[in-house]
Order: sequence, then structure tokens, then C-alpha cells
Amino acid sequence: MATAITVRTHRRHPHDDAPDTMDDFRRIIAMPDGPEKDELRQRVVRAWIPMAERLARQFRNRGESVEDLQQVALLGLVKAVKRYDPDRGTAFESFAVPTIVGEVKRHFRDHMWGLHVPRRVQNLRNRVRAATHELTRSLDGRGPSVADLARHTGLTEEEVLVGLEAMESFTTLSLDAELPGAEDGYSLADTLRSPEHGFDLVVDRESLKPKLRDLPERERNILYMRFFCDMTQSRIADQLGISQMHVSRLISRTCTRLRRQVLQEAA
Repeated sequence: MATAITVRTHRRHPHDDAPDTMDDFRRIIAMPDGPEKDELRQRVVRAWIPMAERLARQFRNRGESVEDLQQVALLGLVKAVKRYDPDRGTAFESFAVPTIVGEVKRHFRDHMWGLHVPRRVQNLRNRVRAATHELTRSLDGRGPSVADLARHTGLTEEEVLVGLEAMESFTTLSLDAELPGAEDGYSLADTLRSPEHGFDLVVDRESLKPKLRDLPERERNILYMRFFCDMTQSRIADQLGISQMHVSRLISRTCTRLRRQVLQEAA
């Protein structure tokens, strides 16, 4: 007598270690809020941690530690467990993967940029970056032009330029970082010049010019002899036939009035 052999096929999960938690999800939906429901959710989260950690490792070597990425992925997993409804007929992993990956991408978008960049510009950067990688492979290693990127992405050349510029904003370079090829510790800060204080003098002098022209002739001459001819107050007094004390008072009073006028005009 022939023996009938039944071959049982098993559906393969997209993730090899995917646990069977469907019954737990159905219990969670049916349970009222409370400690027992929270405990069951935590048990489901623990069962799916290997998948979340594996998804996080896909984003390694992008400027963030794997441990931090796994923490972000676990946050996405918690959100997925809380929002999942088994009655919709979708497998949990199909629902959870986009949620977890989206949480990790949002982490990069909101916390990993060295400069504040609007979301629209970040999206342009991502599209241009992906197109650059694709075209570099298809063009035998030759870097694509702005026109190539615009045709490939459907963006305008101006938008491509914005995306390319944003690619330089993801990370910043310290002013103390040693420049490439420098063997003596020469840094970017060493290329910057010190502040030029002479510019402030130019501004002050130009601000004073019209005020000096409006001064009475004697006071204007006194200031000219004192500050431009470097004459002492005694010599000025002798030349004008007045006392040195009077010259001192005139200089002090005139300078105070000029300073007040310039400050008022600036305000």
C-alpha cells in the first residue's frame, strides 16, 4: 500500500527571526488600557528587537554611532507596536519596517545636520545625492554635471545647485582642524586674518567730518592744531592769545558735543 506523504510548506518571513506575535497583538487590541496591556506590549517589543537593531545597522558609518541608531530604531519599534492593528490584514513586519526606518531617517534629518537646513532643501540634497551615486556608476566613474543631474531627477538646474550646496552642510569643519597636507599643525583658523581695527577709525572719521565742518572757526582750529598738528595746549594758547586752561575747557567741551551728536545720529 502506498504511503501518502504530506509535504508541509512554511511561509518564509521577510526577517528570518520574525517571531509569531499575532495572537499577542489581537489580545492587545481587545484589552483595556492598564498595566497588563502595557506589559504585553513590552513583551512584543522585546520579541522584535533583533529586527529593529538590524535595520539600525543599515545606517552605520554615517556619522552616528550604531548604539545611538539602535536606540532610535527601538523608539520606532515602540511606536509601531502601539499603532499596529492586526485586523487590517497586514503583517506586522510590513508595517513596522517603514515606521522604524522613517524614525531613523527623521533622526538624521533633525539632529545630524551641522547647519540648520530647511526640510525642502534636505529633500533636494537627498535626491541629488542619490542621483550622483547612480550616474557615477552609469557614466564609467565620471562625475555627472549639473545638467545630467537635472535630467535624471526632473529638478531644475537651480534646484540641483541648491541640493549640491546642501551636501556640504551636513557636517561642519572645525577651525582647529589641520588642513590636508599640512605637517606642522597648520589649521583653517591660521588662514583667517585678525580683525582690522583701522576700519573702525575710518567709520568714526567719516562720521565726524560733517560735524567738524559745522563747528565755530576757533574751535575747529583748536582741534586741528591739537589732533592733526600735535601741538600742546600751551602752544595753542600762546598762538591764540588765551590761557592754557581755556584751551583745555574748549577741547573737552567740543569733543563731548561731537561725541554726543555722533551717538545720537547712530541711534
